[in-house]
Amino acid sequence: MLLEGMQTSLTFIRRLGMKLQCNSTAACPDILELSDGSFAVIGSDITHEAGKLPSDAGCGPDERIIRIPRELLARAKRDIPDAM
Repeated sequence: MLLEGMQTSLTFIRRLGMKLQCNSTAACPDILELSDGSFAVIGSDITHEAGKLPSDAGCGPDERIIRIPRELLARAKRDIPDAM
């Protein structure tokens, strides 16, 4: 799978945490590890609703601010490495 803006082909390795119970399998938030060691997040795009970011944060033209449920991140915590 080639992600937009990426120069290399990436594949999804695993889901972090447990899959949430969703009403629709077509739209369900998730956190996935990629083959290059980075992570992909599936969630609601709130870029235009997010308001003013902190002064030391920014959202580039090719980036989006994504909302994920607190439960999703809490369940994924055990799968997120402590070290680089």
